[in-house]
Amino acid sequence: MFILSKFSDLIRIEPSKFSKRTEDALEDEINAKFANKVLQDVGLCLCLYDILEVGDGLIRHGDGSAYIKTVFRLIVFRPFVGEVLVGWISSCSEEGIRVRMDFFDDIFLPKEYLFEGCVFVPSEQAWVWRTEHDLYLDTNEKIRFKVEQEIFTDQSPQGPKNILAAENNNGGDENAQQQMLLQGGSAQNVAPPYSLVVSCQTYGMGLVTWWD
Repeated sequence: MFILSKFSDLIRIEPSKFSKRTEDALEDEINAKFANKVLQDVGLCLCLYDILEVGDGLIRHGDGSAYIKTVFRLIVFRPFVGEVLVGWISSCSEEGIRVRMDFFDDIFLPKEYLFEGCVFVPSEQAWVWRTEHDLYLDTNEKIRFKVEQEIFTDQSPQGPKNILAAENNNGGDENAQQQMLLQGGSAQNVAPPYSLVVSCQTYGMGLVTWWD
């Protein structure tokens, strides 16, 4: 679920922080820059793990800040495909179930990846696994699931020309237009930079209470 990733970056230390130990100032700046940020094809950066190398500080003319080349490692959330995780159900819809963890919310369990025999009950806003006894998948219940796919979405800004070209190329394809919106065509509906598609189809999966 968690990995260590190595980075090299030029870290800026403001003059007001020169009174701190170099390592402490670097730690604060690295966490401020990377913590809770998604890096493309890396994962969700959580916090600094350690500092491996510290170069000489250089002061830029007219700035006054010190710029230090630093090599460090970050703790990154990036579960592997097939890994089993535990979270809580955020919401249910006809399309599937949204799941959250303590520090990550962009997890989706599509209806195709639920147990065979699961049906959505609109009046309850919940999914039910029809067995000898109806087993409900309700909001805020603790759920165990398996990672099936990870999705990185490039959120680099698109200019008006790029968006217009995408609309012209997509024509009347509704799915293509929705994908274009998710990737930056609308500020109101933007795909998250990093998300997981998960399943709940095998023994031990589903609500934790089912298997206690």
